[in-house]
Amino acid sequence: MTAPAPAARPVGGLTGHLMRAVFQLLCLAFVGFVVLLLVGDALYVDGQAIRTVWTAPYVRNALWMSTWTSLVTVAISLVFAIPVGYVLSRHSFPGRSWVDAIVDLPIVFPPLVAGLTLLVFFTQTGLGRWIEDVGFRFVFQPKGIVLCQFLISASYAVRAAKVGFDGVDRRMEHVALTLGHSEWSVFRRVSLPLARNGIIAGAIMTWARAFGTFGPLLIFVGSFRGRTEVLSTTIFLEQSVGRLDVALVIALLLIGMALLALVGIRFLDRNASLGP
Repeated sequence: MTAPAPAARPVGGLTGHLMRAVFQLLCLAFVGFVVLLLVGDALYVDGQAIRTVWTAPYVRNALWMSTWTSLVTVAISLVFAIPVGYVLSRHSFPGRSWVDAIVDLPIVFPPLVAGLTLLVFFTQTGLGRWIEDVGFRFVFQPKGIVLCQFLISASYAVRAAKVGFDGVDRRMEHVALTLGHSEWSVFRRVSLPLARNGIIAGAIMTWARAFGTFGPLLIFVGSFRGRTEVLSTTIFLEQSVGRLDVALVIALLLIGMALLALVGIRFLDRNASLGP
């Protein structure tokens, strides 16, 4: 009896080796460039700047403002993201492609345009002025921070929720329906738990985007110290008066928090790929 022939190995050849080398070199160059920037920034700051950021009351106030506004933004975003993501994943209706595109529109908004759009709506249109007059003030108010953050970051939560629901096996939903469960019960007991990782990943991305929002805030709510100042606008104020070292320490803090958010998303993706 003859032994089975060994499996043929793919032949890369000189072209394949050259392609891999070039691609890996470009990957290394890109990653190295980012790391080089971060190392250069870290070496620029000194102990005095770190102590200033650690002890300054206005930095603590800005950190608290960034924290609570971004968390409120995440909560509001999820209220919309879960049903909107489910509708885009499961329902067909006229104009669906337009709705899908409009949901993604804030992602590609130039940040300053988002702030200008809000400012014009609440100061120049009848409905916007009426909202301000009846007591729901957003212009130059902390509530306006949440509104800006929601406008430019909620789309990430919607998109992630849709991807999460897209990954749910519809056969499991159909089985639950045949067993007598209502559509609401299937959504709550089957679809939502199985899409959990995608929704959580979207919440993390929404928080990271909201936490670092800058452009719209500067136009719509300004940067009044102790009132509407967040960490991103603190960076702008510090560098505008020549305190680059203090601004850079705060910037590195924001970068570190963004990195933690990305690590959390990668952790969720790995657990999802491993399965139960």
